[in-house]
Parts: sequence; C-alpha cells; structure tokens
Amino acid sequence: MRWWDIDAVLALEKDLFPEDAWSRGMFWSELAHARGAAATRRYVVAEDGERLVGYAGLAASGDLADVQTIAVARDHWGTGLGGVLLTELLRAATAFECAEVMLECRIDNVRAQRLYERYGFEAIGFRRGYYQPGNVDALVMRLNTQSDSGSAAGPTSEQGTEING
Repeated sequence: MRWWDIDAVLALEKDLFPEDAWSRGMFWSELAHARGAAATRRYVVAEDGERLVGYAGLAASGDLADVQTIAVARDHWGTGLGGVLLTELLRAATAFECAEVMLECRIDNVRAQRLYERYGFEAIGFRRGYYQPGNVDALVMRLNTQSDSGSAAGPTSEQGTEING
C-alpha cells in the first residue's frame, strides 16, 4: 500500500465498515511505519485490473505481530482473496521474526473467523464493546508461528488479482 492507494482504500473501508471505518490519518500513520530499515508495519493492496479490491495490514512489535485490518470488496467475497491477503501478512510476520500473530475479529463476523481458523488461529478470549460506536464485542485470536500450525495453508494467488505492498 502506498499513499496514492488511500482514497480507494477509504472508499472500500467506508463501504465495509461504516460504523467504525478508519480515518485517512490512521492509514497515513500506519504507512509512516511501513518503510525503511526500522519498519514495523506491512500493508498490502489487491487490485483487479485498475480497481483496488482488497487491502490488509500488520503491525509488529518484538516477537508479536497484530493483524490490524483485512478487507475484501463484496464482489470478491468467496474468491480466496482474504486468504491471499492473510498469507501476505503471515509472510510479513515471519520476516519480522514474530513468534505469535494476534487479531481481533467482530464476534458477528463468522466468515472471517472461519478464514482465520483455516490458517491455524485459535480463539483465546473476548474484548467487550471493542468495536465502537456499535458496542460490538471482539473475538481475540492467536496463531503461534513457531509451530507447524498450518499458517501457510490455503490459497497463494487469485487469478486476475495482483497483490501490491
């Protein structure tokens, strides 16, 4: 993801997460930590032709990584693109030498939970009222990247879609 992707990312963000969409400033702040030798973030976008159809981001600190966001355009749901984006984040976690990857997922987003479980994530707890303003709980999930937990399982590409970091 680059600064010129932010407008398209924001449009997709507002469509998919209308109640708790990230702001332009939040994306700028994340991208500021994604370049150079001291980078602690990895953000990627997926494009279908000229159209941005997905994006994802990961933050690393020490031996812990956190999936910050994954989003796929509605007309690309069920195509495997979420798995492609997650695979890119897990590769980044490995490059950052992280032993664990954490994430929060809306408790009502069963599709996303199933994706994460296919990649070896396990539910470890809840964060009550995490998603605001809707006061929706988050399911906290964790993947131990040091074990053979299946983090590399699943699709590695989607025909016609290009992943750009």
